[in-house]
Amino acid sequence: MPKSPAIRRYTRAIIGLSLLYAGTLIGAELVFKAHEPSGPVAYAIAILPALPIIGMFAAIGRYLNEEQDEYVRMLAVRQTLIASAFALSIATAWGFLESFEVVGHVDSYFIAVLWFGGLGVGSVVNHFTVRAS
Repeated sequence: MPKSPAIRRYTRAIIGLSLLYAGTLIGAELVFKAHEPSGPVAYAIAILPALPIIGMFAAIGRYLNEEQDEYVRMLAVRQTLIASAFALSIATAWGFLESFEVVGHVDSYFIAVLWFGGLGVGSVVNHFTVRAS
């Protein structure tokens, strides 16, 4: 099945944003280790790796808006809903465990990591759902 223009744009955006993320993360790490910035500069440098991830969320939203095949869009929406439920459920449970000092602290940016992992869970669910029908 040929890929739609929407999925091709999405794929290019995600690859570009992934490369940008890697570059900004490595750059921010190097700057903080070498120069220990402070004040507004530290905030600006520290937020840089988050921007491509935010861009990835926007790219997913754009893809969902642009995909013309309603069935393919429904599968993508289900995948993102599963990812959201997966990440938010784990983050919520971990937050309570953390608040009762049963587990250690985990940085909140790992919620995005869980969400992207949840896309994989959603993809597996879609695979077996489509296969069963």
